[in-house]
Amino acid sequence: MASEVALFELGVLFAAVALVGGIASWLRQSVIPFYIGTGILLGPYVTGRVAPYALEATEFVELGAELGIVFLLFFLGLEFNLNRLLANRSRIGTAGTVDLVVNFGGGLVLGFVLFRAFLPAFLVAGVVYISSSAIITKSLIDLGWIANDEAEPMLGTLVYEDLVIAVYLVVATALLLGGGDVGAAAQSIGIALVVILALLAVVWYGTPLFERLLDVDSHEFVVLRAVGITVLTAGAALALGVSEAVAAFFVGMAFSSTDHVEQLERLLEPIRDVFAAVFFVWIGLVTDPLLFTSVLTLVLVAVVLTVPTKLVSGYLGGRIYDLDTRRSLRVGLGMTTRGEFSLIIATLALSGAGTTLSEPVAQTIYAFAVGYVLVMSVVGTMLMQYSESVEAAVVPRLSTVLSDSAAED
Repeated sequence: MASEVALFELGVLFAAVALVGGIASWLRQSVIPFYIGTGILLGPYVTGRVAPYALEATEFVELGAELGIVFLLFFLGLEFNLNRLLANRSRIGTAGTVDLVVNFGGGLVLGFVLFRAFLPAFLVAGVVYISSSAIITKSLIDLGWIANDEAEPMLGTLVYEDLVIAVYLVVATALLLGGGDVGAAAQSIGIALVVILALLAVVWYGTPLFERLLDVDSHEFVVLRAVGITVLTAGAALALGVSEAVAAFFVGMAFSSTDHVEQLERLLEPIRDVFAAVFFVWIGLVTDPLLFTSVLTLVLVAVVLTVPTKLVSGYLGGRIYDLDTRRSLRVGLGMTTRGEFSLIIATLALSGAGTTLSEPVAQTIYAFAVGYVLVMSVVGTMLMQYSESVEAAVVPRLSTVLSDSAAED
């Protein structure tokens, strides 16, 4: 009976996604806010409060959301290759460091102002620092930006952020659960670095093997082998403390040097889009709108402060890549979205409640992070979708300011 109910719930989820996806397409809007809104409306915190039945973030839905992240980042990796990554390592390092200093540093200041303590400030900094690789990748693909010049600094910075967050999550977990056990944190970081180096080796040496594995006449075997390698690698990395998103990105890079890229994109695109939809619905399912009432002011303050910091760091990242003013601004607009990793940090905060964090502080950080992600996922998506309007208003003024500054020098 339980399996029958679970299957019915999945049917409701996919039917709702198909319906709102069609509405979004008809309105010529991004599907992402519609998917998230669907999860909120049909979830336990809205429908569940007024009706005996509501969709839940079941284990299968959570697993589907994980697969959504994996396939989105796999496709991101297909657009990259290791030689290109290494050729741009200086730019990636510089742009990523600017992004880290501006946004994580700004988050620390915001956290100290709000909570007057290091650990809550450290958690707030993580929430507002990390952009959403999954949402940004989906938007890049949907808007056709993936082949544009502005995609290069965005993808490079996302890689940098994902590597930083892999270390950050290890440290945050040690501080929250281990009471600051430096030895355990150092061991976990060491394991994470070894896994990352192993992934680099897979990219460097694994391409010939992947080429042979995909050199078959059956589309079925191509899909099964590509999915098997990707999910197995992502799952192993996650079990060892490294983000599944980072692992999937590296696997995508390994496949990007084969002769099967176009075939993989064509065959796996439907799978990617199905599980990406589950991921965005999952964000809605775990979001309680009533939590916002207690932290609405905090969320609004954070949005007002951190949208400009991402715009500035993204713009500077674009200039580091020698892009013009318009495309550099577009990098800033594209990097604004926050998402999956911020929700992970929110959950971590709850794990420290009553021990390393007081119950009220842990609950406040959790509510703040969930509300912040919801707002920023919508704001960031809309900024990307309507970037031309923003560019038309901002670029002439910014160009004038820069010209006047250069003339004074």
